[in-house]
Amino acid sequence: MSGGMIKVLLAEDQSMVREALAALLGLEDDIEVVAQVARGDEVLAAARAHDVDVALLDIEMSGATGIEAAAQLHKELPGLKLVVLTTFGRPGYLRSAMEAGADAFLVKDAPAAQLAEAVRKVLAGERVIDPTLAAAALAGGANPLTDREREVLRAAADGSTNAELAAALHLSQGTVRNYLSTAIQKLAVRNRAEAVRTAREKGWL
Repeated sequence: MSGGMIKVLLAEDQSMVREALAALLGLEDDIEVVAQVARGDEVLAAARAHDVDVALLDIEMSGATGIEAAAQLHKELPGLKLVVLTTFGRPGYLRSAMEAGADAFLVKDAPAAQLAEAVRKVLAGERVIDPTLAAAALAGGANPLTDREREVLRAAADGSTNAELAAALHLSQGTVRNYLSTAIQKLAVRNRAEAVRTAREKGWL
């Protein structure tokens, strides 16, 4: 921190939301938004260029998700504090964010004062988690899908055939079929479309 100011990077793909959050945080005496980006793959370079103390990361961004960006920042800039923001209170997102190294996980419609306080708390070494999401995550259990099952389900979300999936993922059609079948079984659904929808709703993709 320079001069007692907390330097914040704000990563959010919706410009109106990003500018509103920046304006609200800018009203705080000890917080300065020094960088704003709209894409997840621009986060690391911006964090390095502006020597920020805290990164606020939206989950849903192009280029890389906020969770992927958090994992990259945690690895490359381990001293940086990470606050993940989401519109969707999905319990699986909370688990993924914490595993990626996030220090806080909040819903975007939380009061501005709560967000500012979270920035201060993570800088002081505390962890801040929306209590409703924490309870839902505990009740929802762990993600039952393996990394490869998630990869195949994500690829199948656009309606690709098994042959197209096999070509894209460099797998045999039989292997693709097995991964999809196992995922459908684990999620207790009838088909791949339901599997994609259920996994997304729980924040497991």
